[in-house]
Amino acid sequence: MDGVIVHTNPYHSRAFREFFSKRNLSPTEEEFAQHMYGKSNSYILSHFLQRVVEGEELLQMEEEKEGLFRELYAPYVEPITGIVAFMHDLKANGAVLGVATSAPRANLDLILSKVPIQEMLGSILASEDVKKHKPDPEVYLSSAKNLGVEPAQCVVFEDSFSGVSAALNAGMRVVGVLSSHTREELPPCNLYINDYSDLSYEKIAALF
Repeated sequence: MDGVIVHTNPYHSRAFREFFSKRNLSPTEEEFAQHMYGKSNSYILSHFLQRVVEGEELLQMEEEKEGLFRELYAPYVEPITGIVAFMHDLKANGAVLGVATSAPRANLDLILSKVPIQEMLGSILASEDVKKHKPDPEVYLSSAKNLGVEPAQCVVFEDSFSGVSAALNAGMRVVGVLSSHTREELPPCNLYINDYSDLSYEKIAALF
């Protein structure tokens, strides 16, 4: 979802800056790029606070930070160029579609309330729905199972190193969305895009 359906990373950065500034920390953008984008909150908080954050403390910190994010981002939710039309094209050609995100369900609900794609989705999974986060393939393997397709039949759209790694670990083809990283910063993908304006069902089918 983040960086693939909507370009949320600048707002996650702002929310984390506010969250960490209250704790006298000031990570750089380079540190965020390496240790935030595409990572779970448990990893991010443990990394920057330099201790294990888990259990009830993790839930409280996550709610604080994600609440800041939703407050900052809600007025600006906008899909990445071309994605809604592209998804309609996929659906019209018989593809089954799902969203698999490391973000909490409340963030997903915010996006789906603003971007008109929910009726096209046959599987919706958020961080609460998995035990292991990306780069573990669990969320993608669970999505394939929900959609009734084999992993080898799937194409994943990802913008982060851990997300692309999760898709590859699941045995799926990957389209790298260059919203947050350059192609050199991602593992090898089957295709790279800046947005969805030139994509079609035929171009995706040609990856098989």
